[in-house]
Amino acid sequence: MSQDRVSTSALRLDAQSPRLSTGVPGLDEVLQGGLIAQRSYLVRGGPGTGKTTLGLHFLAAGADQGESALFITLTESEAVVRRNAARMDIDLTGVSFLDLSPSSEFFVQVESYDLFTPADVEREPITRSIVSEVEELGPKRVFVDSMSQFRYLSADAFQYRKQVISFLRFLIELEATALFASEAGTEAPDEDLQFLSDGFIELDFRPLGRALRVVKFRGSDFASGWHAMRLTSKGAAVYPRLVPSEYSREFVAEAIPTGVPEFDEMLHGGVERGTITILSGPSGTGKTTVGLLFMKEAAGRGERSVVYSFEEDPQVLTRRCESIGIPVKAMMERGTLSIIKVEPLRYSPDEFAHMVREETETRGARVVMLDSVSGYRLSVQGDDLVLHIHAISKYLANMGVTVLLVNEAEAITGEFRATDIGISYLADNIIVFRYLELRGEMRKAVGVLKKRLSDFGRELREIEITRYGVKVGRPLTDVRGVLTGTPVWQDAGNQE
Repeated sequence: MSQDRVSTSALRLDAQSPRLSTGVPGLDEVLQGGLIAQRSYLVRGGPGTGKTTLGLHFLAAGADQGESALFITLTESEAVVRRNAARMDIDLTGVSFLDLSPSSEFFVQVESYDLFTPADVEREPITRSIVSEVEELGPKRVFVDSMSQFRYLSADAFQYRKQVISFLRFLIELEATALFASEAGTEAPDEDLQFLSDGFIELDFRPLGRALRVVKFRGSDFASGWHAMRLTSKGAAVYPRLVPSEYSREFVAEAIPTGVPEFDEMLHGGVERGTITILSGPSGTGKTTVGLLFMKEAAGRGERSVVYSFEEDPQVLTRRCESIGIPVKAMMERGTLSIIKVEPLRYSPDEFAHMVREETETRGARVVMLDSVSGYRLSVQGDDLVLHIHAISKYLANMGVTVLLVNEAEAITGEFRATDIGISYLADNIIVFRYLELRGEMRKAVGVLKKRLSDFGRELREIEITRYGVKVGRPLTDVRGVLTGTPVWQDAGNQE
């Protein structure tokens, strides 16, 4: 992410408590800088939630910085772990292993314990191996997979708790930072580990996919709540939940015009930076086209715009715009426009918000259009559309980005409604498009319903989209009832 933004949750490093990167994209942001060094952290979750992957990232990040890193495995063998890491391109070259997992010989030999319990027999050699390896290596990072296995090496809960406390203190006194995994279950509850650790990260499968949350983090604030997480061929990635109030950027609230004189006259110059504009109307009335007019004018200033298309294929949109004189291809070649197709059900709201942030903070987008709101609802997995639209729109506005929301009105005619999903409160500007029938012919009308930062023309005008471009006609002063879909001439005896 670009560092030109100002965030109240910006990554801060405490001089007295240095931070360690987890190596997981997005997780350091949730932790507001990473893990505090020389402390112990619990990673808890069911099978397949990504505990080991997170540990691998943690160790690899340390090895990349020249720190000694140790993986203590009590379940999978070193060979299996290294193969799995290689498949995710996680480089474990500088990571040492202490493999305490059961070998095949254990099953073949079928060892029995007649006088002592297995815990009494096996605890001492395992403890001796750990102490020897840690003292010899002096690791700065240690990952234990999993701590649950130590429970079976203890005679009772008291002994287990005492052993864990002693083990963690042993690591901390040697200036190591410990990360240890736990698989919670009815047979091996880990509530005691939650109390003993300095931090507690929980992984889970949520209705929208994998998710992560920080439950406890001594000595630091953190981004609360569940955050989307994805495991890919490159390992784990976390997508922090977007909180708009934590982001801001200074900008000048200058207007962006459409380039159509009559339209700009209605808008008293255009729509301002850092504002949210809803383009609302039935399908085919010109909402997307008008949105691209703003982008065309922004491109003339050398500014970058992004269209997130949830319905229309980018190639079809490009051809349609080129046919009416909007040079989309040239804009894309110059890098002043990107049209990004969002595939249905591919992203969670947090992942999509991350995409928007990348375009804004890294690539410098200054105009962003979501086309359309109804397409967003179908394409992005989520159960609270208004909440997610609110978060993205307010974030962009705080960053000085002009936001264009294309709202598809279901009714072609009938009583007018700005939106059908209750997001009109978000809008600084509302531009409405309507069909009307005049003399047996379908026409289109456009008007400005709301504009917070300046006055605006309150008249309705006819709008046409031709091969020569967008044309906005004279005010429809001799027609009333356009918003009802049944216009009537001022002469009551001549109703069309």
